[in-house]
Amino acid sequence: MKVILAAALIASCALSAPLYAQQPFDMSGERSQDATGNPPQPGPPPVEGQPSAVQPPAPVESPQASPAAPPAIPGSPPPQPANAAAGQRMFVIPSDRLSLAGEFANREWTVYLTPEQAEAASKLNFGYRNSIYVAPEASTLSVFINDTLIGEGPIQSPGGVSDRSFEIPYGLMRPGTNKIGFRATQRHRTDCTVQSTYELWSDVVPERTYLEFDAAKMTAQPTLDDIRAIGVNALGQTRFNIVVPKLEQSATTTPLLRLSQALGMLAAMPNQMFEVSTSLPAKAGAGELTVVVGTAAELEGILPRLPDGARSGGIAAFIESPVTGAQILVLTGPNWQSVESVVENILAPVDRPENVTRAVLATQRWTGMNTPLLTGSARLPFSALGLKSAEFSGRRFRTGFYVGIPSDFYGDAYGEARILLDAAYSRDVLPGSHIDVYVNGSIASTVPITRAGGDVLRHLPIRFTMRHFRPGANLIEIEAVLQTRADQVCSPGTTAGGESRFALFDTSEFRVGDFARIAQLPNLAAVAGTGFPYGRGGETVDLIVERIDNQTLSATATLLSQLAVMAGRPIRTVPKASAVATGGGNAIFVGPISQIPPVALAQTHLSEETAKIWGTSAQGAPADANADMLDEWRQKTSSSSWQKPFVAVSDWLDRTFDISLGSLRFRPGDEAMFVPPDTANVVMAQGIGPSGGGAWLVLTAPTPEKLQSGAAALARNANWELLSGSLTLFGIGENPMESRPVTRVTFLPTQPFSFWNYRLIAANWLSTNILSYAVLLACLSVLLGLVTFSLLGRFGKGR
Repeated sequence: MKVILAAALIASCALSAPLYAQQPFDMSGERSQDATGNPPQPGPPPVEGQPSAVQPPAPVESPQASPAAPPAIPGSPPPQPANAAAGQRMFVIPSDRLSLAGEFANREWTVYLTPEQAEAASKLNFGYRNSIYVAPEASTLSVFINDTLIGEGPIQSPGGVSDRSFEIPYGLMRPGTNKIGFRATQRHRTDCTVQSTYELWSDVVPERTYLEFDAAKMTAQPTLDDIRAIGVNALGQTRFNIVVPKLEQSATTTPLLRLSQALGMLAAMPNQMFEVSTSLPAKAGAGELTVVVGTAAELEGILPRLPDGARSGGIAAFIESPVTGAQILVLTGPNWQSVESVVENILAPVDRPENVTRAVLATQRWTGMNTPLLTGSARLPFSALGLKSAEFSGRRFRTGFYVGIPSDFYGDAYGEARILLDAAYSRDVLPGSHIDVYVNGSIASTVPITRAGGDVLRHLPIRFTMRHFRPGANLIEIEAVLQTRADQVCSPGTTAGGESRFALFDTSEFRVGDFARIAQLPNLAAVAGTGFPYGRGGETVDLIVERIDNQTLSATATLLSQLAVMAGRPIRTVPKASAVATGGGNAIFVGPISQIPPVALAQTHLSEETAKIWGTSAQGAPADANADMLDEWRQKTSSSSWQKPFVAVSDWLDRTFDISLGSLRFRPGDEAMFVPPDTANVVMAQGIGPSGGGAWLVLTAPTPEKLQSGAAALARNANWELLSGSLTLFGIGENPMESRPVTRVTFLPTQPFSFWNYRLIAANWLSTNILSYAVLLACLSVLLGLVTFSLLGRFGKGR
């Protein structure tokens, strides 16, 4: 009986107990990062900055690879944050991707906040994913605001996008410019080689990275200061919608383009685009601002209510959009003269006087600090370039800084820069390690480490040529590749590193000597770097836009805004009806290829056939459709046997001494006419005007729609800084951007006469024209011999 009662009791307990499903072991942290198993390509090289570390608040982190945070799918619209009320969240990454590659990577940039936003900022949320090779137990992702650590945690999201959120200490954000930084310290799971460090990356997802504001504090009415705080959307773009009801009027063009430059310079974001229309947009998004422009009578048809005082004088005020409910900026007045005065008042704070030269380039929105502009000999410590002392325990350390070069830089063939390096390496570092210097992604110098047992380097000189420098901001990087016996053995646990192997000190210096100053035309690199020659003070630029339509004006506004940001002052354009009406100065032509005057095509070396055939073929057709036939004809027309030795010698000279047959000439050849391929969506070309006194710039595309989208694509910072040569096209295919080098250069003096400057100009010119240098040297030798013979005949021993 007792046995039966005990069995019944046990059975009743089992029936009353809750059932728990056994959870399977989760291997999601070890899954490949994508379907192909290939990591994304690394983004822009990291820029070092060692912010001060303080004790961060406890991070609030969501589960890794949670269902609420699926990985982004290429080509799909970016997911919007839940409950993303207008004005309560602000995307902060100024690009479409942010990649932290290598064992040490640091990225910094700035955002602008209004006093209300700085007061209400409460959290920084971000999503990230990383390579499967990153060891989570030895890798850390840290977040900084204004050089203060607000949170950090292990890197452990190889299977998808994970979200994290860090509280922002009250008072840390300030009105105006605020610096945001992400720093990644990454180690490989199993490999200790230097090659394995290229497999390490962590991507911060822009569409999931935003500041969160306290809604209760976001109640103030917007002001003009909000233009600077426009921010970006989920793809890192900034968009301005300019609504002009009477767009067809000729009086609207000049103030509209002046307004676009004012908005672009106030925001100063890296990826800005403009869209001009005659009606209000149907929706509003992050990183967008709608500006309605027109007289009070013209705006009555699209706005139910005008700002107070609109009929008595010019006014700029924010009101609520009747379509989207978002705040829009209205510029209006009783007539267009009053509207123009309002535009000039907005432009005045960013207009640089003609007699004021720039000391920096405005790059802080995407690099974290403005770039110093070097106009000659300079000596800058690393601390002034944004670098701080750092210690490193891995295998490949890389850091960098930016320096600015003027538009009339002419020292690429002979100029030399130096880094006086203050660093140290431990006794574990073996000979065979080396320190490399890169300029704009190209290697410029290598210094081997030959001494074993460790050393402290004091102002170690590293010299490199300036051939890779270009007008505008230039990225200079220092990379230390360190080899040790422990890495060769690679025992378990050694991948995480230990004691520091390398240290870089901010007392290191960057030095550059005097270089030649004379402008070269055409030169799209100078246009991209500093807006030259269209942003020179006191000069006007003729603007030829044959047809006033939405797409053409949108492309023109995008181009002029980008030029104004690069030049540091607005471009003073004068609308002209045709190319015949232009003077002997600078001119800009914008429009579809069918609307570009033939004389402008000829001066920029675009074939007249371009207007007839460009865009008529099936867009997107492969460029090598006739590759087999082309290879067959190449074999038929290849060099004969007696020419092959000369071709081999030419190739050897090019590889060994960087001497090409093109440099062995007395004068440059004629520029060939160019026909863009069907894969090109937009072309920017520059040439000399017919009178020889100005630079003509052409922006064109097959259709108005491609002109608008192509201008926006070229204005993206990653594409804009690649402009070079006399012509650059942007399209589709494996290499969307292609540039055509300059064949014949016209020199434009920019400095007062100086014997020293002209000596440097001659040195650079002779360095690029080798045959002329050799002939000149031979003539001087013969002349010296004749003079010596004459003197010996008069005063020699025989005499």
